[in-house]
Amino acid sequence: MGFILVYFVIMMLVIEIAVVLMRSTGLDHDISRFQVVSLMTSTGFTTKESELILGHPIRRRIGIFLILFGVFSFAVIISAISSFLVSHFKIVYLALISAVLAGLLGLVRLPAVQRKLIERFAAPLQQKFEVHELPIEEVMLHESNDLFVDVPIGEGSTLIGKTMEKVCGDDTDVNLLFIKRGTVHLRDLRMRTNFEAGDVLYLYGNKEDIDRIFARELQERLTLREHEIESKSLV
Repeated sequence: MGFILVYFVIMMLVIEIAVVLMRSTGLDHDISRFQVVSLMTSTGFTTKESELILGHPIRRRIGIFLILFGVFSFAVIISAISSFLVSHFKIVYLALISAVLAGLLGLVRLPAVQRKLIERFAAPLQQKFEVHELPIEEVMLHESNDLFVDVPIGEGSTLIGKTMEKVCGDDTDVNLLFIKRGTVHLRDLRMRTNFEAGDVLYLYGNKEDIDRIFARELQERLTLREHEIESKSLV
């Protein structure tokens, strides 16, 4: 039991040291702690904040160490638990390691040392992603009333036979990106193409305008999605 407790102390010290190093690269304190714990435990590292780690060379090196240390620590803890009944634990060396790490933590927390680390680790965040690789909400949804939605045209829709130019006037903030008709995507003549039943309109613009103009189609879309969810739950 003593072995596990001492090793747990070692892990906590490693986490604290890594947090200080991450902060020295310009990362926020809360983000640093979460990402350090995520890396060490190999859980939760698929958040958008992980891009802040991947885009910085020093943070990547720290992350690699934490991942390897976390895997090793997991194996050590499992091994220690399986040997729990062994009476002779060699905790003297672990206690020494804990003392060294505690001293290192105190050292890296010194203001003078942190200033040196900031100067050493300062590096511009690399832009790893092109626009087409980013999520839609980051590229298009900047305001609270922005909306990107697919609107299906049902059999009874009043929009059948009409064009986007007639449905939306010049004073509306609604953009038709393309029309999906079966396996075909219509873009060139999308504004002057007559809508047909089964078409799916991909719209981007002001949420209030879209809700007002396509109210019936959006309600049918919602009903259809609810039926699909119910059908899947019954399977």
